Amino acid sequence: MAIFPNYFKPLSSSHIHLLRRGLAVWSMKKDVCLESALSRNRRWIVNNQIKNLLVRSPDRVIPVRSLQKRFKTLDLQGRALNWLRKYPCCFDLFPEPDGGISFGFSKRMAALVADEQAAIDASEPAMATRLAKLLMLSRDRCLNVVKLNELKRALGLPDDYLLRLLPKNPDLFRLVNRYGRRNSMELELARWNPELAVSAVEAAATKTGSDPRFACHLPPSWIKTRARFDEFNDAKPYISPYAENWEPDDEKRAVGVVHELLSLTIWKKLSVVKLGHFKREFGLSQELNRMLLRHPCIFYVSNRYKIYTVVLREGYNGSELVDKDPVVVAKERLGELMQEGLHEYNRRRRLINLEKRRKKGEIEVRQEKEEEDEVLGLDSVEKREERKRFYKVLFDE
Repeated sequence: MAIFPNYFKPLSSSHIHLLRRGLAVWSMKKDVCLESALSRNRRWIVNNQIKNLLVRSPDRVIPVRSLQKRFKTLDLQGRALNWLRKYPCCFDLFPEPDGGISFGFSKRMAALVADEQAAIDASEPAMATRLAKLLMLSRDRCLNVVKLNELKRALGLPDDYLLRLLPKNPDLFRLVNRYGRRNSMELELARWNPELAVSAVEAAATKTGSDPRFACHLPPSWIKTRARFDEFNDAKPYISPYAENWEPDDEKRAVGVVHELLSLTIWKKLSVVKLGHFKREFGLSQELNRMLLRHPCIFYVSNRYKIYTVVLREGYNGSELVDKDPVVVAKERLGELMQEGLHEYNRRRRLINLEKRRKKGEIEVRQEKEEEDEVLGLDSVEKREERKRFYKVLFDE
């Protein structure tokens, strides 16, 4: 079992040095369900980037040679044409007069892309609310636009969120540039809305008619950890992250801020590195990494794919999100189609290879039949579970 520092016991100087030097010494007991929820595959990230390229193209058709030139930026090698052929459910190929090949969306993929766009359009009021609450959490009620772009994916904001939201919400947002530099543009809160200054913890307490307090989402067997959590929870009342009067080094307030930030994201998770970029804006301690580890009842820290990510435990029931944003639902459908296309491609390639081996006499008829049954048995429990793991597409760019 991982060992968590006592809330009130200072770490030794050697431990502090290691934690400051990097995150490699982090220790947290693995949560299988949350690790599954964080599962990503480079193929799905790449396909989402290809999808975005097609969406930005005027006629939604791009020459394969143009994609080939971008392959290195996608961290890929080999031929782009071979990649596209692996996803027949997603991309159609078209011959060009000059002998080249172009590609575009398949009918099913185009329909799902349209559904995703419709979900984004319908979510604009929710986007404006999340963005306003984010600004209300910040110290100066404003955030640098360049830095804010680091959080747009986590918040479910499209690339053109400023063009979408600012003209429709002039009472909430305004752009300011105090220093006249291009990279110093800031998004500022135009008006404080007391109706929005309610945290997720406070909203949950209102529903149950109880006092606001953090909830522990660990099994009862974690006796010592839960005892430390109760001690932390009962030491002082809950402090709203939207409160204006607070002590700079108040850890309970800092935990509340991170809790609220994760609650505002559509996936209930954030890159620890990106979160660390906003320590000053949100009044977080320089020892943010240690603080997250001290509260395993609330946060889960994973190093999956060598990217440290903090997850809000209460946002998940097992490996499934408790509340799925419509944009998340649309993206998951895209992920399912991508996985379906790859399974179909692999099935056909396997059968072709079996036929080649049969003709060469390398395999017996009985062995061939058994292997074909294995290939065609895509609806077995094992295959369904495999597909389900891959369906957890996070599209994190």
